[in-house]
Amino acid sequence: MPILTICKKGPALARQSGCLTDISLFCAALFLVLSATPLRTIAQEFPARSIRLIVPFPPGGSTDIFARMFGQKLSENIRQPVVIDNRAGGGTLIASDALIKSPADGYTLMLSSVTTFSVNQSLYEKLPYDPFTDFAPVSLTGRFPLVLVVGKDIPARSIRELLALVKTRPQEFHFGSPGPASVHRLAMEMLSFRAGVELVHVPYKGSNPAMQDLLGGRIAMMFVGVDSGAEVIRSGRVRALGIGTAERFAGMPDVPAIAESGLPGFEASAWQGMVAPARTPAPVVQKLNAEIARVLGDAAIRQKLLAAGIEPLRSTPEEFAAYMRTEAVKWAEVVRRAKVSAD
Repeated sequence: MPILTICKKGPALARQSGCLTDISLFCAALFLVLSATPLRTIAQEFPARSIRLIVPFPPGGSTDIFARMFGQKLSENIRQPVVIDNRAGGGTLIASDALIKSPADGYTLMLSSVTTFSVNQSLYEKLPYDPFTDFAPVSLTGRFPLVLVVGKDIPARSIRELLALVKTRPQEFHFGSPGPASVHRLAMEMLSFRAGVELVHVPYKGSNPAMQDLLGGRIAMMFVGVDSGAEVIRSGRVRALGIGTAERFAGMPDVPAIAESGLPGFEASAWQGMVAPARTPAPVVQKLNAEIARVLGDAAIRQKLLAAGIEPLRSTPEEFAAYMRTEAVKWAEVVRRAKVSAD
């Protein structure tokens, strides 16, 4: 056989005969076959036990609701338990740290938000993780559209009317947000820059206190998630003027997109996606991606999510990675201009 003949000739004769090239090619091919075999085996066997899904927020919030609904269906599909692990606090830093310290085997995942993947690096001078190297993107999973609402005392009936009103009284209109570095606040700052208006920010510890002050007339406006604001909008206690998605949201079709209300290209939404620790084997990531698509493609799940104000999204890992970077550039400009910091 050629390999035995080559080995018997010795280095000098092998070099003369070109057999070393044959050895190199053979060994390279053998290495690829042997190294690929364990990955194929891992992918074929995955998942063989329970999956831990880290959620960086407390129970009861929108992401947690999504995680539990998603986890239940995923568990049914893969016939393995999916355990929800709430790791709230630190602007999602606590949960992120828990994920990147976990084994890169696909059995620990994190469902996190635009804050983790595309905003935090602009907010913190020293971030304990790199969103582009410490995570293995698996898929986008959902979007929580933000809707701009005003109090009943504000006479504006459209985004155009609101902006025209604000321009006549600069720095007299206050807007609320659930926190100084929240995407709700950043969305309003983006609107302010794009429209050339001056607004005054009032930060709150959560959306509910801000909404109470909006209802009481102490602030004029705010961005609120469709998932948490739908009821108060339907009741007529606040007025929805525009939604931050590029197009109208199916769950609130009567509210125009801000992009079609005089600010073309405007898009500001809270979104989320699934990641694994970096160095998770690519076949496992692909299998997880397929399972996410399977869950979110279920008609009953999609209907439940839309009813909860959550727009299901799916993507390839590559599309998700590219989206993270695009969003990071967009929000970095807003953070810089508004001089927002979480440090």
